Amino acid sequence: MHLDVHDLRHFYYRTRLGRTAQRAVRNRLLAMWPEAKGQTVAGFGFAVPLLRPYLADARRVIGLMPAPQGVMHWPAGMENVSVLAEETLWPLDTGVVDKLVLLHGFETSENPTAVLEECSRVLGPGGRAVFIVPNRSGLWARRDRTPFGFGRPYSLGQLEAQVKRAGLVPERHGAALFSPPSTHKFWLRASGLLERLGQRLSRSGGGGVILLEVSKKVPARPPAGLAERVRRPLRVLEGVPEPVAGRNGWIEDRIGRQPERGFRT
Repeated sequence: MHLDVHDLRHFYYRTRLGRTAQRAVRNRLLAMWPEAKGQTVAGFGFAVPLLRPYLADARRVIGLMPAPQGVMHWPAGMENVSVLAEETLWPLDTGVVDKLVLLHGFETSENPTAVLEECSRVLGPGGRAVFIVPNRSGLWARRDRTPFGFGRPYSLGQLEAQVKRAGLVPERHGAALFSPPSTHKFWLRASGLLERLGQRLSRSGGGGVILLEVSKKVPARPPAGLAERVRRPLRVLEGVPEPVAGRNGWIEDRIGRQPERGFRT
């Protein structure tokens, strides 16, 4: 089930733990995608806290918020770019998105297969998407005091297998949230150091969330004309029996018939 948009907004914008988590995940996303100049960037679920760095240079930024979750105005103080959407029917044309981010929209969906189909549909040729999901072996998936404690946590292998079935190609992966999901001041102050250490020691095993980047591959169109060279060309008279000389000097065909006398040798 999807979380309520008011609870998500409160966590990411009103709590120290939420702001710490937002910074850690966004920094990891920016390491994968440092810019999106002239591109269309979309986010599904509650991905808008991660999209702010792309507002300046992207051609368009769109925040898709599923109907069971609810929608809010974003970004604050600017023209709204968020929209309420059915999770299996996004209000986007086919192939218009260059970069897509999913946060709290995939693991909480009751129909993840349909969400993957929509991801594949809206991505353009060569488009990329990043799935950010709770790590099933991490601490954050075990605490329901944060949004990462809800929904279906994944291992890296499980997530890769599911996106492959949708025709998407895993490209690279990463992790974030190596600090514990604690509101204690010590852990909040040490979160930056723990993130840096975690990035050096583990790419996916120890973090609270997994980031999987996938791409959409479009098969090349076959060339016009014959698809392959004809190995054995058809002769004009292929299948017609060749004439042979009979015992009485007449030219006979292979079934024993004699031609007209004008053909006598």
